[in-house]
Amino acid sequence: IELILRCQGAVIVTGMGKAGWIGQKISASLASTGTCSHFLHPAEAFHGDLGRVTSRDVILALSNSGETSELTQILPALKSTASAMIAITSNANSALGSFSDVVIEYGKTTEACHLGLAPSNSTTAMLALGDALALVVSQARNFATNDFAKFHPGGALGKKLSLVDDIMRPIEQCRVAQSGEIIRDIYTRGTVAQRRVGVIVVVDQNRQLAGVFTDSDLVRLLERRQETMLDQKIESVMTCHPISIRSGQRVEVAVQILAQKNISELPVVDKNQRPIGLIDITDVVGILPNSSA
Repeated sequence: IELILRCQGAVIVTGMGKAGWIGQKISASLASTGTCSHFLHPAEAFHGDLGRVTSRDVILALSNSGETSELTQILPALKSTASAMIAITSNANSALGSFSDVVIEYGKTTEACHLGLAPSNSTTAMLALGDALALVVSQARNFATNDFAKFHPGGALGKKLSLVDDIMRPIEQCRVAQSGEIIRDIYTRGTVAQRRVGVIVVVDQNRQLAGVFTDSDLVRLLERRQETMLDQKIESVMTCHPISIRSGQRVEVAVQILAQKNISELPVVDKNQRPIGLIDITDVVGILPNSSA
């Protein structure tokens, strides 16, 4: 842990075969949790890729036996170039162990396959130790949620860690009305550009959020044969002081609110309680908890 924290360059992870695949995963985990890391294939290193290693780097080498030929043939070069070498192996007395400054020895393992040959238990031990290294180093660096979000902008995880401002529907794409307007007039004065939003965001004379009137509210009026209410002011039927979320909050907070409150639309407001956008449940359906489905 101390060697990695003091590293001024990158943690260069290397290993051959199945250990190499585990090494690639460990390197990826290090990189995504705040430690610069790259994977170096031993065979490619022997044919020129040793030039990727600098005196500022720390080597993390994986080999169950510690005697893998493709790895051992580059150990002298790695030892003479990098600032330090860490080994994850079953045998501290191996060639790999003898070249390393620190050896994490997990001991003799029996592979899980019926022949006792296919790497399985040994690679699981490597992975567990590598993940432990990455996570403890990350904690020691005080790696925070904001840092994690910076390295994970894509997919459902990236969306969950992004800000509501990044995915909300801008207020210009929403149907907005004054609290004193007639419901029928609001619906007949024109359509809203871009994606359809199933809610009217209602503001007061100061442009602050006053209420919401959803498509479900409209359907309920029609089901109850209360069509005459369409000619009333929207403030008489809207939901007053609706739940909202402040600009700058993370999407995961909005998802929790939508799920816990069982609502489909969530206005986004600025520090003055003026609506600047809207989160619709269809915008975050891929990251909703299963319990809300």
